[in-house]
Amino acid sequence: MITLQCLLEFQSEGDRRKVLDLMCKFSSAERYGYQRLLEGWTREELKKHLAQVFQINTRYADDAILKASAVLSSCRKRGQNPTKVVFGGRGLFEKLKKKHLNGPRCEELEREWREKRQGNLYTRGDKKKKGNLNLRFVWIKGELYLWICVGERRWVYAKVVRPVKREGDKWIGFIWSLHQAEKTGKWFPYDVELKLKNGKVYAHVSIGEKFPPTIITLENGVVGIDVNAYPFHLALAEVSPDGNLVGYERISLHELLSADRDKREYLAWQVAYQVVSLALEKGKAIAMEDLEKLPKGRRGDGFPRLRQKLQQWVYRSILEKVEVLARRHGVEVIKVNPAYTSVIGKLKYAPQYLVDKDVAGALVIGRRALGFEEKLPEAYLYLLRDEEFLLYALAELEEKVKKLKRELKGEENEWRKKAIKAKLKATRGELKTLRAHLRALQSGEGEPASRQPADRWKEPVRGHLSGWRIKAWRVLSAALTVPVLEKFSHVKGTVRDFSPLRPILILGDWERAVRRPVPVPGAGAAVQVV
Repeated sequence: MITLQCLLEFQSEGDRRKVLDLMCKFSSAERYGYQRLLEGWTREELKKHLAQVFQINTRYADDAILKASAVLSSCRKRGQNPTKVVFGGRGLFEKLKKKHLNGPRCEELEREWREKRQGNLYTRGDKKKKGNLNLRFVWIKGELYLWICVGERRWVYAKVVRPVKREGDKWIGFIWSLHQAEKTGKWFPYDVELKLKNGKVYAHVSIGEKFPPTIITLENGVVGIDVNAYPFHLALAEVSPDGNLVGYERISLHELLSADRDKREYLAWQVAYQVVSLALEKGKAIAMEDLEKLPKGRRGDGFPRLRQKLQQWVYRSILEKVEVLARRHGVEVIKVNPAYTSVIGKLKYAPQYLVDKDVAGALVIGRRALGFEEKLPEAYLYLLRDEEFLLYALAELEEKVKKLKRELKGEENEWRKKAIKAKLKATRGELKTLRAHLRALQSGEGEPASRQPADRWKEPVRGHLSGWRIKAWRVLSAALTVPVLEKFSHVKGTVRDFSPLRPILILGDWERAVRRPVPVPGAGAAVQVV
């Protein structure tokens, strides 16, 4: 969607007053409808009720419900409490609560608050109703006006003021489309939203964007994109058509954390341009995560809450911009299920290519877009049946639980206690997974995590990860993260070095991985740990 803005000039103060009254009714209907949705009202019964209570037509009432539903859906998606939503902005509300505010500053905030709370009107497009039923663009004596329905058989005409700002202004295309639609009678839908700002009424028009045909496809491979919370950046992996890693890049996102809303939007577009430019340069399609396919916090990177916060306003925004820019340049975009991409990447490809888990995760996303199914290496399948290793891993996890309990008992800082409790909960979960796997192995019933399905020759579905492989990767992550990887972590609290898995992956020698020489500060050489 492309959104364009224009200023409205009314022919009289009476017309302006009628529109402002309608905007106030619509804003109230949206807030009222939001509360009724929380109570469980259906859309149909609420539509009739809003039309009667606020004296607006049913299309306005339905659009008010649509706006309220969008707020409710967004709130739930972000994991926020929907009962605590403040229409008009919580930041502005908190400022107005301060008792020491007075004078011009207080009056300015109150005006801004009223405009945001009462100055909204929206109606969705309909090509059967000449583009829009209630807010429609019309030509009068060669000038463009917005036709506004303010009641039953009552309309107001507002002149549209919108100078062309540059040669490639999207407004030129919109005006041309309106002329063509009027000549041919083939209308296109456009959404219109009126907003009151600084005493002036602005119209925001949203229209569907026409994209050129796709030129760059999967045939030449893909560029996989993965976001990472720590350090906060995008990892890009260039993947060949046969699924191998060709190259990789990283784009830091730290600047977005401290930026205000406008600057963050600008920086997000800059990041999107970097990604699409790389895809155009390499002649490859773009593969990204489909975040709707997976609940947040299940990607195995150890930062579920931070990822959830970042996805609210940064990652989702960047992905949307990457998709739009890519389609504008004829680059194919493939969305895949992100389940276990980080886990598979860090265990299988990070030690193989000697890259970090972020690049490895982007590689898995790219391979999944190309249709590859991630099979477990033979060494890992053997490891899942090695009782000696599993007992060793179990003992290491139990020791970590004891250590965390001691830390928790001696810690007085409440914030550090929360962090320790989170680690303790995660370690107990890994311990539970490993114990269940070991019990199944010792019982002689066969191990589901290492057993392949009966129909091995069935064609895999793109982006699909079968149940037995999901369990196998989960068990491997529990057995390798603490017992092997955390022993050689160079960064406290997180694992960045996956080279200890290389002896296991290539030689199947887990004992060598556990006894791997590690650098000792000041020693100047590696010391063998036995």
